[in-house]
Amino acid sequence: MRTDAVLDALARREPVGGTDAAIRLLGALVVDVDGQWLSSVSITPST
Repeated sequence: MRTDAVLDALARREPVGGTDAAIRLLGALVVDVDGQWLSSVSITPST
């Protein structure tokens, strides 16, 4: 899979398959960051 295609898929939050450890790590990081973002939004008071 080409680098541009992988990055585009990750940006669109689409699942990226493959056996490459770096691609799996990037996918896991996206999921983790999204989860942290949702968590921080829910506890942030509005001003």
